[in-house]
Amino acid sequence: MMKTIALIAAITLPLFNIPLIVRVIKRRSSADISISWALGVWVCFLLMAPEGFRSPDIVWRAFNIANLILFTAVVAAVLWYRKKR
Repeated sequence: MMKTIALIAAITLPLFNIPLIVRVIKRRSSADISISWALGVWVCFLLMAPEGFRSPDIVWRAFNIANLILFTAVVAAVLWYRKKR
């Protein structure tokens, strides 16, 4: 039961990146988001990803996959709308 709850949380937590992406797209601006913060977090996720992908723990693996995909979308939106300024 606890592993199921943890798996649901691991997949749900990265979904909270979606409102950030939507906000950037709606406003057509990412001026309030630090590029160094976004890239720093993303690089850390990239460095953790290989271990997460190989882990036998399904919760850690699911979190890494979901978080890397959605945070990559955050970084892409931040860079895209910063470039357009």
